[in-house]
Amino acid sequence: MYPSYLGAYNNGSLEKIIKKAFDLLESCGLCPRRCGINRLKNEFGFCRTGLLPKVCSIQPHYGEEPPISGKYGSGTIFFSCCNMACVYCQNYEFSQLDEGREVTYEELATFMLKLQKIKCHNINLVTPTHVMPQILKALCIAISWGLNIPIVYNTGGYELKEVIELLDGIVDVYLPDMRYADNAMAIKYSSACDYPKYNQEAVKEMHRQVGIAKIDESGIIKRGLVIRHLVLPNNISGTKEIMRFISQELSKDTYISLMSQYWPCYKAKDFPLLCRRITCEEYARARKMMHDYGLYNGWIQEAGGLERFKGTNIKRDV
Repeated sequence: MYPSYLGAYNNGSLEKIIKKAFDLLESCGLCPRRCGINRLKNEFGFCRTGLLPKVCSIQPHYGEEPPISGKYGSGTIFFSCCNMACVYCQNYEFSQLDEGREVTYEELATFMLKLQKIKCHNINLVTPTHVMPQILKALCIAISWGLNIPIVYNTGGYELKEVIELLDGIVDVYLPDMRYADNAMAIKYSSACDYPKYNQEAVKEMHRQVGIAKIDESGIIKRGLVIRHLVLPNNISGTKEIMRFISQELSKDTYISLMSQYWPCYKAKDFPLLCRRITCEEYARARKMMHDYGLYNGWIQEAGGLERFKGTNIKRDV
């Protein structure tokens, strides 16, 4: 069935997965931090989130990758707080300063239905890692009320493989970051110990579940993996190693969104290697590294816009 979660709902497996996910909250082990606090009792760990999810905003988003935004927008739900602490986060007001409010599962389900009603192509869960069980519970309610558009799991990529495994047969589109190839950089700039290890394991599992992105005749993604890579100044992101991993351990057909939009937000001014935008030369080098590894599916970002790239002929999506 499509979306995949309808099959899981109809055969009863979704309810079982929700129970397993909530069990992880008793001694929280949702992400690599494994804080061990009891979120069922509303205790707070690194992500500063107890039992109920906290939402900053919901809206149709027209600035995502073209097959995700489409004509009517991607139905984004921005969750407050985060299991990472990126010193340059462009969404720091709600990811780090925790703007937003707690919502019930029924409210969250209502948000999903509102986005579907205005014809959004999907439900785009932004920063879902730390509230995955709560999302699934709301999803179950929303399905019973008529939700039937696919889920986009839009994550910073600091995930546990075994937690991503729970989403098999529920999520149709994975949109993870691959932020760092060097653990020292991940620790210094995002407080995310062993990010490369956990990130690569999780992305492999995402690829196993949904495979290469499948885009329909109207240009909308139906299922698959799209990897985002934000090019950071001074090669902090380790682009070459990430492109090698994608090419050799996933597939050369993998869709990549190579992003040039880095802006020194939040605390970036306090870090000399991060306190500027990237140069045209840095982005060109990143693009060459991608092509050197035979990666040609996806989008590049120049002059603030996303462009489709395929071979040497770059055409703007319309």
